[in-house]
Amino acid sequence: MYDFVVVGVGPPGARFARRAAEEGYDVLALEKGQIGEPLACSGHVSTDVWEFTGPGAREELFQNEIYGARFHVGGPESDGYPFYKQEVASNVIDRVGLDRHLADLAREAGADVREEHTVTEITEHRDRVDVTANGPDGVVEFEAKMLAGCDGARSRVRDALDLPEPDELLHGVLAFSDEEDHQNFVDVHLTAPTFFAWRIPRGDAGVEYGLAAPPGVQVTKHFEELIDGYEIDVSHRCSGPIPIGPPDRVTTRRAFLIGDAAAQTKPFTGGGILYSMTSADYAVREINPDRPTSLAAYERAWREDLEREQELGHYLRRAYSLPEPVQHVGLGALSGEIGVHMDRPTSLVSPSHLRAMLSRLR
Repeated sequence: MYDFVVVGVGPPGARFARRAAEEGYDVLALEKGQIGEPLACSGHVSTDVWEFTGPGAREELFQNEIYGARFHVGGPESDGYPFYKQEVASNVIDRVGLDRHLADLAREAGADVREEHTVTEITEHRDRVDVTANGPDGVVEFEAKMLAGCDGARSRVRDALDLPEPDELLHGVLAFSDEEDHQNFVDVHLTAPTFFAWRIPRGDAGVEYGLAAPPGVQVTKHFEELIDGYEIDVSHRCSGPIPIGPPDRVTTRRAFLIGDAAAQTKPFTGGGILYSMTSADYAVREINPDRPTSLAAYERAWREDLEREQELGHYLRRAYSLPEPVQHVGLGALSGEIGVHMDRPTSLVSPSHLRAMLSRLR
């Protein structure tokens, strides 16, 4: 019997598998396809990502440095309001490569990581969890003391255990062009209904274009308008759900969710790589597979860290839907040098941001 079976080997699953194995637990991690594929996530992340990687990761995965963003109230032809830092604010990375790198770290730590294993059945008992999967050699069954559901926004683990769903699922679309672009600003368009669209330069790797919006919005239509506005051709299109708003409960007696399955994401961007890996660390720190009551400590730990960030993130997101004249006034008044951290809305009141604001008055 394994201590943990992990379903899904994206960043949260790979991080949990690695850290749990390093703590001496017997860990099995199952990925339904090839790790990192298909791509359905942006590669724009804060520089904190390197704290979760191994030696040589930056040289392998790095694509571009970003110092700020231009916010547009309109299409590509509109003037952007710049928000920037004096130092590097974020990085653009090889997103598929990140998943594979993190999975390799889990393997090196001693976790049994298996690809092409689709979980089909989960049964939770008082003393264990039974997991059935279809693998390359047919149906296989596993027993675990506990189960980690790290299998994304449409989590099979969450559904099988009747855990509540996230507050909402946005529909996100990504595509890539071959244009070489080393500029150090991303472009954000507040034209997508109730969310936004983006353009991210990836250096020699091209440019990423994306858009996300709630159900009922014609996402494809708005995305085509974005692409037409930039007058470019794109390829490698992909799409997927983006969970926003964590449910009240992400644990059962012997199972727990991490990452998109638990909606551990930023409400104002939809990103969740850093939130999910931080939550994975809390899970390893707090959960004892021989003591089911320890799951309550995991629930408390990740919420205490991220709850305020997510609440403030919801307020930031509401600004995307303000009337255009109000957006122009607000962006014009606030644009310029900033000192905020892209993953932490609470940094709006940080000393570094206050110093940046004061420097504009000199």
